[in-house]
Amino acid sequence: MSVHKDVKKITVNSILEMKSAGEKISVLTAYDYTMAAILDAAGVDVLLVGDSAANVMAGYETTLPITLDQMIYHAASVSRAVKRALVVVDLPFGTYQGNPYDALGAAVRVMKETGAHALKLEGGVEIKDAIKLIVDAGIPVMGHLGLTPQSVNAFGGYSLRATGVHEAHKLNTDAQLLHELGCFAVVLEKIPAKLAKEVTDHLRIPTIGIGAGPDTDGQVLVSHDLLGMNKHFKPKFVRQYINLDELITGAVQGYVADVKSVNFPNEKESY
Repeated sequence: MSVHKDVKKITVNSILEMKSAGEKISVLTAYDYTMAAILDAAGVDVLLVGDSAANVMAGYETTLPITLDQMIYHAASVSRAVKRALVVVDLPFGTYQGNPYDALGAAVRVMKETGAHALKLEGGVEIKDAIKLIVDAGIPVMGHLGLTPQSVNAFGGYSLRATGVHEAHKLNTDAQLLHELGCFAVVLEKIPAKLAKEVTDHLRIPTIGIGAGPDTDGQVLVSHDLLGMNKHFKPKFVRQYINLDELITGAVQGYVADVKSVNFPNEKESY
């Protein structure tokens, strides 16, 4: 049985069933109605409304500046478009690293105001109280370990994580903790493939990899990266399936030329 083909609506349970069935899980980011509708119709299992919107939609260098209100705007736009995929929303930096009850308040706002199905939080033991409160409130949570972009300043950049024994041990421990706290899945970002396989084999919840090798239970990419919409960003872990930067540039140049030469609009395009 293929869970992907047999269900009309992907739920948290569907994701867990995919791991049990050995079926890989496809995840892509989405930030707006039009793109979300396309990705959903194309069969993506999970749409992540990532705080990477700060980078690809707003032009910030990091994910840190994006606000809760802005994430709610993006998430609501995506949710209105989706008919099948599971919609997961990042809680932005500063909404859950402090008082756990503030984190719960932010989580409730996202769920009430967007129509999304789950949240994603970065970190392990440091945010365990926030995760527990949110999960206990009936809100599904996806964890995120390894390279956690909201901690970019602490890491000193976006380099490979968990290459040393101590950090690898902590990642393993945090992954088990996230499972015990009730997370339904965990993203593993930019860690050695061997470690990602080890974590995946020991967890009963799915792992979603990004720069973590082929042995995780699923994969996630930023849609703009796989579509080739940012020609200046080509990390090793990204596979570019089309060069939309080139195609869009060509189309726009054609439009500009037609306007200048009064070739657009023509007689058939006029009333």
